Amino acid sequence: MTTAFAPYELGGIRLSNRIVMAPMTRSRAQGARQTPTELMTTYYTQRASAGLVVTEGTQPSAIGQGYPDTPGIHSAEQIAAWRGITDAVHAEGGAIFLQIMHTGRVGHPSLMGLTPVGPSAVKAKGQVYTHQGPQDFVEPHELTETEIAETIADFATAARNAVEAGFDGVELHGANGYLIHQFLAPNSNQRTDAWGGSPERRIRFAVETAKAVAEAIGGDKVGFRISPGNTYNDIDESDRPDVEATYTALVDALAPLGLAYLHQMEAPGIRDLVLRLRKAWPSTFVLNPFTGTEPTGPDELKLIEDGTADLIAYGALFLANPDLPARLAAGGPYNTPDPASYFGGDQGGYTDYPALG
Repeated sequence: MTTAFAPYELGGIRLSNRIVMAPMTRSRAQGARQTPTELMTTYYTQRASAGLVVTEGTQPSAIGQGYPDTPGIHSAEQIAAWRGITDAVHAEGGAIFLQIMHTGRVGHPSLMGLTPVGPSAVKAKGQVYTHQGPQDFVEPHELTETEIAETIADFATAARNAVEAGFDGVELHGANGYLIHQFLAPNSNQRTDAWGGSPERRIRFAVETAKAVAEAIGGDKVGFRISPGNTYNDIDESDRPDVEATYTALVDALAPLGLAYLHQMEAPGIRDLVLRLRKAWPSTFVLNPFTGTEPTGPDELKLIEDGTADLIAYGALFLANPDLPARLAAGGPYNTPDPASYFGGDQGGYTDYPALG
């Protein structure tokens, strides 16, 4: 029987186990240049015993930033700072991918001095956190054909920068209501041209971005994250037939690209779709399972044993337990995550969670 603690080959990289540290925004890249810090180096190095570390969402361009103090990968200074993190994780025997996250319409002009962009000029309902406190979302600028091409090129450049910074690969964030997901969802993508309308046209931006990144650094260094049915950031994918058609078409189009993995963040009530996409996907399938209000825990390890997924991604529990694989192997105990310290701040609730012993 395959267990979560067995090694795994991912695109030519040998992972020490099948437990993934999920990407989690922590907003600790404080300063005007959105540059990774020494504190972030400590944070990721502490968690290098994961089979694979996937970093927090990292903007490929200035316009791609949607939250305060998230790091970038579009300047020489940022590349150099990330190199310190990748070197430290590799020195501990870990593997690390950079998640590239363009937030699209999620953001605010007070944050970046720029109007957020999206597939359509459709304002999301709700608010976004800024240094001035919560602010209502604004109507985004609808990307032109030229700007779409430039944005795809930004993703490819960010991927090259990530490899220069020492990352083993990148994960494209196509989930949680950010730009790629905004193109996939019919309520945020109301275009009538070749980039919107039918599922086949709504997946085009995702597919073209994945193609460009795979061509830039090699498909075996590229993961892709999805979250079908997720309502985060005012995404409406409540039409189940449309969701199934969209994500089936997306997976079918991504499959020939030779990507390293597909990473699904599971929404409630769609395990049947998880199983269908897992069966259709030709390489590694990573699952961030739906567990309600509780963090993903030890019970979810059985999803590797029964073949539901190749790798299981842990978020909040990894945040609070830097040595999570060892704790899972030992049956606990587990530190409790502190939500008050999730975003921003100093080492409190970031690098001060104790390890076993």
